[in-house]
Amino acid sequence: MRALAFHGTHDVRVDTVDDPEIVNPRDAIIRVTSTAICGSDLHLYDGVIPGVMPGDILGHEFMGEVVETGPGSTLKKGSRVVVPFTISCGSCFHCKVQQFAACDNSNPAEKQDASEKMYGHAASGLFGYSHMTGGYSGGQAEYVRVPFSDIGPIEVPDHLNDDQVLFLSDILPTGWMAAENAQIQPDDTVAVWGCGPVGLFAVQSALAMGAARVIAVDHYPHRLELARGLGADVINFRETDVREALMEMSGGIGVDAVIDAVGMESHGFAVDNILDVVKQKVGIGADRASALKQALLAVRKGGRVSVPGVYGGLTDKFPLGAVMEKGLELRTGQTHVQRYMKDLLVRIEDGALDTTFLISHRLPLEQAADGYRNFKEQQDSWTKVVLKPGQAPAQATGPAAFR
Repeated sequence: MRALAFHGTHDVRVDTVDDPEIVNPRDAIIRVTSTAICGSDLHLYDGVIPGVMPGDILGHEFMGEVVETGPGSTLKKGSRVVVPFTISCGSCFHCKVQQFAACDNSNPAEKQDASEKMYGHAASGLFGYSHMTGGYSGGQAEYVRVPFSDIGPIEVPDHLNDDQVLFLSDILPTGWMAAENAQIQPDDTVAVWGCGPVGLFAVQSALAMGAARVIAVDHYPHRLELARGLGADVINFRETDVREALMEMSGGIGVDAVIDAVGMESHGFAVDNILDVVKQKVGIGADRASALKQALLAVRKGGRVSVPGVYGGLTDKFPLGAVMEKGLELRTGQTHVQRYMKDLLVRIEDGALDTTFLISHRLPLEQAADGYRNFKEQQDSWTKVVLKPGQAPAQATGPAAFR
C-alpha cells in the first residue's frame, strides 16, 4: 500500500509499504477514505517530538471503511467508521472512568519506559505519533490496523459525508473538551489563544456551551476572520497588547477563563519566546510556552485555565507564582475522544455544529508532502488539509493548491 512516512525533520514521503494485518483478536483493518494533517503532526514534522523514527507512518485523524476484522472486533465489514486518535483498551482503571487518553494498556510494555521517565507515568497509545506513544502506524495511508476496534471507532450514517464527520477523530472533541475544561458559565468572557483548527473548534464549542463572549487571539488575518464568523471578537497580537486589551474588554477584572490552543511552538517576539525558539532548535528545550504564559497573566483571579495545546517536554520562566497567587484552576490533557464522539455526532446531524468551514484544501495522499509544507508555511490560508488516498493528483482542490 501507499503511506506517508517520516524520513527526518521537514522530510516526509509517500512510500510503498507492507499492508497491515490482523495481529490481535480485537483488531480491524480500515480502508482509509479521508485523513487530515493535524497541527500536532507539525510537531513531528519539525522534529520536536522524541521517538519518531525514519519510516514511521504518520497521521492520527482518519476514517474509512472496515475491510477486515479479528474475532474480537464488534465492527462489521463494509461499515463507515471514524477512528479516535487515542488508542484505548476499555478495561483499565482509566478507561472505566472515561479517561480514555490515559489508558494503561494501549502503549506496549516495551515502549513505556521513555514516557514514564519523562512524565512519571507511561503515555497511552496514539496513532502515528512516535514510539513514546506505542509506535503505531498512522492513518495517512491507504489502510491502517486499528487495535481495540471494539472500543474506539464509531459508525457514521451514509447521509453524512466524510467532510462532515472526519474531525470527530480528534480536533472537534479536542475543542469541545477544551471548552468543557474551561467550565463555561452563561455570563463568562472566555479568551482563546490560537485560531488553528483546535482553537476555532474551542471558540465554536465555548459559544455552544453558552459563553456570553468569546475573544480569539491570533495574528493571521484569515484565521481571525474565521473566528469572527463563528461569533467571536478578535485580537491580533502583533497589533495590540493582548493583556491590556483583555483587561479593557472585561471591565478591568480579567477574563473568566482562558484556553491555550497553541501549544509548544508559540509565535511571538517576547524575549523569553525568542530564547525558547533558539533552545528548541538546538535541542536543549522542548516547549515554547509564550501563549500559555500570556494566558496565565491575563485570566482573572480565581479564573480557569484550559490547555488543549500540545506540550511535550520542559519550559522555563513559567509563571507558577501567578497560578498560586491568583488561585487559578488548571486543566489539560490529551483528549478522551471516545467520551465525546456520540454526542458530537448527534450535534453534527442536528446542524448545531459545522466542521466543513475549516477545510481549505483537499489533496490526494500522493501529494501529502506538499500538504505538510504548505500547512506549516502558509498557516493563514491553509487552515486544514484533507488527504484522499487513491485520488488522482489532478483532482486536488483548494485555492493555491500548489503554491
